Amino acid sequence: MVTEQGVVPHHFFESRFGLTSSDLESAMGRALEKRIDYADLYFEYEVSEGLSLEEGIVKTASRDITQGVGVRAVAGEKTGYAYSNDITLPQLEVAAKAARSIAVEGNRSATVPIPSARRPARDLYAVDQPVIDAPLQARIDLLGEIDRVARAFDRRITNVMAGISCENKVVLIATSDGTLVGDVRPLARLNVTCIAEEGGNRQVGSFGGGGRIGFPFFFERDRWRAYAHEAARRAILNLSARDAPAGTMTVVLGAGWPGILLHEAIGHGLEADFNRKGVSAFSNLLGQRVASELCTIVDDGTIPDRRGSLNVDDEGTPTSRTVLIENGILTGYLQDKLNARLMGMPLTGNGRRESFACSPMPRMTNTFMLAGQSTPEEIIGSVRRGLYAVTFGGGQVDITSGKFVFSASEAYLIEDGKITHPVKGATLIGNGPDVLKRVSMVGNNLELDAGVGTCGKDGQSVPVGVGLPTLKIDGLTVGGTQG
Repeated sequence: MVTEQGVVPHHFFESRFGLTSSDLESAMGRALEKRIDYADLYFEYEVSEGLSLEEGIVKTASRDITQGVGVRAVAGEKTGYAYSNDITLPQLEVAAKAARSIAVEGNRSATVPIPSARRPARDLYAVDQPVIDAPLQARIDLLGEIDRVARAFDRRITNVMAGISCENKVVLIATSDGTLVGDVRPLARLNVTCIAEEGGNRQVGSFGGGGRIGFPFFFERDRWRAYAHEAARRAILNLSARDAPAGTMTVVLGAGWPGILLHEAIGHGLEADFNRKGVSAFSNLLGQRVASELCTIVDDGTIPDRRGSLNVDDEGTPTSRTVLIENGILTGYLQDKLNARLMGMPLTGNGRRESFACSPMPRMTNTFMLAGQSTPEEIIGSVRRGLYAVTFGGGQVDITSGKFVFSASEAYLIEDGKITHPVKGATLIGNGPDVLKRVSMVGNNLELDAGVGTCGKDGQSVPVGVGLPTLKIDGLTVGGTQG
């Protein structure tokens, strides 16, 4: 197994699978034939592990190794993609031929020299000890301590579930436009769920975090203990929550994880493929006002150690900080190579894929709104009657219309400028572009989420980050359970 951050991906694939530069040139030539505009090869070797504890005992433990190569050929707007679990020259050439045939039939061979392999110019996740390399017993002991600490938080905590998931992925990307770059990508996540019971009332609370980090991360500033306490606190809080009211009201979003609403209701609509096809609510609006002048929204894949960050995207392009909306004006879209070429726009480093079995597409990395000038206290104090949504559970959005529905897993009433009773069953219903225009106050307390986000699109899932300062939205529809 290869986990060291110092490994050179090109040497790894050559030594493990016997692939040489001439083999890559041969496969690229198979893919890049008559009427093919672009081709690339994406190699991947991943080791992943999962460990979970429930009722004080280890319930599951798993370890998986996946490997393979994907070949893409692009002709105009048409993409051919083929992949193989076997990383061998014969299978690579078969995949390359299949990808080319899907994109366009042709019979003229092409020779593409492969440049010298290189590592990214930066290392956003220099990890000394990936979580996957930590001793198994150390991880089991950590989960046991989480169980003990969470139960000690309150006698009403009746069950604790905790889990660690981690992976280490080695990738190598070769492209027909002259890129050959590799990356070693660690990723880990620690989750805690507590169940609280009182008088027949049973409630759940969850919390967790992680990123492209090493095992010591969970012990810095007692993060694991904070996760356990927060999960337990949420479960206990929900025991006393009242039914949420329904109607149109002022909504205040808390800092951090509520940025998931921004991600789903607005971020997807700013991905280039939807806009090139004219199916996004933001299509053909570049340079126009789409939000309150208080709103500046950024996607940034360059933040060290973050779950959504990458040295290079899955097409070999360095990630970047892209301003999408600046002071309410739409300034850009998230681009991969295909859509940037067809739209005549610069690359942003947002070409991402779930694995070698998937073709890349424009995806978010870490998406958030920049801080404003108001304090959280000023924002809450300005609301006569409303809802304060601290964190969210599930939700769904229609990219074409921008309509969304999100459920708040922790929320409170705001009455006469003060936070009062916790409520349950609150859902936020609205339209992403419309909500942006209803933002009337932006807090000075931008926070990024703790590192748990996973984004789905067209059947592919990738790790992402979100963030938000405290935000006041006027006149949002709240669906509640209060009769």
